[in-house]
Amino acid sequence: MKFDALLVLSFGGPNGPDDVIPFLENVLRGRNVPRERMLEVAEHYYHFGGKSPINEQNLALIEELRKAVPLPIYFGNRNWTPYLADTLRDIHRDGHRNIIVLATSAFGSWSGCRQYREDMIKALAETGLGSDLILTKLPHFCLREEFIDVMADRVRTAAAQLPDAEELVFTAHSIPTAMAQTGPYVPQLEEASRRTAEAAGFAGRWKLVYQSRSGPPSQPWLEPDVCDYIKASGKKSLIICPIGFISDHMEVMYDLDTEAKDLCQELGIQMVRAGTAGTHPKFVELIARMVEEGQGTSHEVRCFADCCPTPQRPPAAATRPAQA
Repeated sequence: MKFDALLVLSFGGPNGPDDVIPFLENVLRGRNVPRERMLEVAEHYYHFGGKSPINEQNLALIEELRKAVPLPIYFGNRNWTPYLADTLRDIHRDGHRNIIVLATSAFGSWSGCRQYREDMIKALAETGLGSDLILTKLPHFCLREEFIDVMADRVRTAAAQLPDAEELVFTAHSIPTAMAQTGPYVPQLEEASRRTAEAAGFAGRWKLVYQSRSGPPSQPWLEPDVCDYIKASGKKSLIICPIGFISDHMEVMYDLDTEAKDLCQELGIQMVRAGTAGTHPKFVELIARMVEEGQGTSHEVRCFADCCPTPQRPPAAATRPAQA
């Protein structure tokens, strides 16, 4: 069957101060996370008026996609309004049945791929629409040439502000090493970073680091942390590229534009942060092309059934929520 609608599926985020705690409680439901940890993360949102930029950025992307994709486009979130289940009801009411889904995560991991698919299954069960709606998730697109072109362009724009930058530092969300071992996350990040650095003129002058670590100190997560690396690098000028994020949401704004920036100023390091893919015209073209390819019969443009399996987690591991 041909797809008759596109669903942009994202993480979600609060739209005001009153939403912050209910949103974080949604994210943490069923997880063993101390309340004080949740309140610590809540302060990141209150620092920016209690509002995450992620919803507005997704709506801006959808507005551009409507100019390039000849399908009705819907927006749903996993953890806040518009909730995925409500969006599926809207899709069904409007008469659409075969839906192609863009998850707002470029790289493969349980949290960036499999969890989206699990939530799609849960929402179909919750709404009772599993027999009527078919949801097909697009695959990871981090190694597509178009995505590399977009990120290289963002880096070149940043380099124009800091032409003598000593090093290009790529960042991505840290995840537990157990999760990293079950998916393609690290190899994809390394390959995408290498190709982006070469395209932007930083061949041999780049480093991949991580940010936004969650969980207890006893649980191994991917390292080094971006701020730890900044302290130890000995560099005096850096471009930081959040290649693991497709929009400037809370973790970019707080962990990079606030914490890392303040650290660089304290250490006398010049730092420019490169943009994310956002609504870059070539990024919009990439998504439109993937949707067009998805109208064909090749399974290569669909997310594989065995992609990014669920990691085995320690039973008492407490995690801090990802921010949005």
